[in-house]
Amino acid sequence: MKNRFNTYIKEVDSLSPVELIEFFLERHPGKVAFSSSLGAEDQVLTHMLAGIGKPFKLFTLDTGRLFQESYELLEITKQRYQLPFEVFFPEAANVERMVNEKGINLFYESIENRKLCCHIRKIEPLRRALDGMEVWITGLRREQSVTRINSGAVEWDADRSLINVNPLIDWNDEALWKFIKENKVPYNTLHDKGFPSIGCLPCTRAILPGEDIRAGRWWWEQPDNKECGLHVPRNK
Repeated sequence: MKNRFNTYIKEVDSLSPVELIEFFLERHPGKVAFSSSLGAEDQVLTHMLAGIGKPFKLFTLDTGRLFQESYELLEITKQRYQLPFEVFFPEAANVERMVNEKGINLFYESIENRKLCCHIRKIEPLRRALDGMEVWITGLRREQSVTRINSGAVEWDADRSLINVNPLIDWNDEALWKFIKENKVPYNTLHDKGFPSIGCLPCTRAILPGEDIRAGRWWWEQPDNKECGLHVPRNK
């Protein structure tokens, strides 16, 4: 797979987001997965993928601590696009053990605890969801965070031995919301209430005017720590 990745780099250099998605759907039939967080970027990608009309695996991770607005959007999105939306949950025994040992809100106490919670509620379910896949499409954008400024449109994920595809990597907020409005893409109503980035309820707050768009995620930590482990710098 790494060899195929190396041959793709020059081929995809000038492709648009839709063309980039089509490129990998054609070359990896049945092996392309898209993980949606139900955020604005992922709603745009869901719209694009639905318009292409080729098979892919669509899933989301339910950590058990999401906002009610996120659950409502999930149902709206399923109805709008009529796509098979799989939901992956953390292993109940692991959550039970973690909470009993460290408390229900352990993540506020240390980065180590927060990453443990993210691992159990997100990373492990993601591993199961991506099993057997060759390409993983995500909604990463460089503008989102200092931890993502070096990300590319196509990357090699050495940890998972698959290709990461980030079609919206160069989009800014203006382009993102222009697409949403023009195409009437359903989005989380929390975006209208000061939440540019939406994750788990206890780990997400609205941001203040002038704050970084990721300031509301794990706001008690420093910016360079603000990743849950789903998206971290990989070997290219």
